Amino acid sequence: MNAPLNHPVPLLELDVLRTFVAIADTGSFTAAASTVFRTPSAVSMQIKKLEELLGRPVFARDARSVSLTSDGTILLGYARRLLSLNREAVSKFVSPDISGVVRVGSPDDVGERLLPSVLCRFSKTHPAIAVDVVIDQSTNLVKRMEERRLDITLLTCLADKIPQGGEVLLTEQLVWAGAKGGTAHMRRPLPVSMWEEGCAWRAGSVEGLNARGIDYRIAYMSAHTAGQRAAILSDLAVAPLPRSFVGDELVTLGEDDGLPPVGTYSIGMIVAPNAESPVQAAADHIRATFETLTQTGTFDT
Repeated sequence: MNAPLNHPVPLLELDVLRTFVAIADTGSFTAAASTVFRTPSAVSMQIKKLEELLGRPVFARDARSVSLTSDGTILLGYARRLLSLNREAVSKFVSPDISGVVRVGSPDDVGERLLPSVLCRFSKTHPAIAVDVVIDQSTNLVKRMEERRLDITLLTCLADKIPQGGEVLLTEQLVWAGAKGGTAHMRRPLPVSMWEEGCAWRAGSVEGLNARGIDYRIAYMSAHTAGQRAAILSDLAVAPLPRSFVGDELVTLGEDDGLPPVGTYSIGMIVAPNAESPVQAAADHIRATFETLTQTGTFDT
């Protein structure tokens, strides 16, 4: 008599389960793609393969929303448990002895857009390391590094103006941003919102305006991106912003609107020399995060 064949059970990939959970939590393939640092098409492909593996749909989709099917709801419980168990197992081997406090500096725009996601992921892989964050202007953060009051700092700068010992993590296009249906870009002198001398977003915009002979005035000043956005949304001024920061509430303005190219800016990082293990771990995590951002072209969290 022949013995029954033992067919191997397909293995669920943790990376796919992480994407599945992100979609379930956000209710959107696009939002989940940003969360897991993948393109929307890559996320769709992962879910397609998951549904083919299970032989049934896990999401019900329509033009406006994504919701779990009954099978998807069951899978969600398993997925959360598997991911939690994976984090627990890995932490036992990868970072059991790394503990301490890491003092991290960040400019306002990076702190608002990217740092929360970086720190959330870091806390999962290195739960014994506490992170003390300081938000300030890049020039002040560099000074804090020189005074040994920070272990790591992120900063915004021109690519060729990175401080000694720093490294460029990301270079991004700057654009003019205006209010939807606004008229600020048509006024002369042009009302502009920007920060003081030394701001990486200011240099290229001022140079471009001067080169074109466009008369302008500083109509609004704020060291915080929330303040800049408020001025733009109120149609008080236009402002140079990273392209990824424009979003749905604002519009990108350019040559057709009578405004010159702005150029690019970079996000850099400085790490204290002879850094100890907790600082090195945090720095490596930040590098990996920005490398993923660069590869996917997704800069929103």
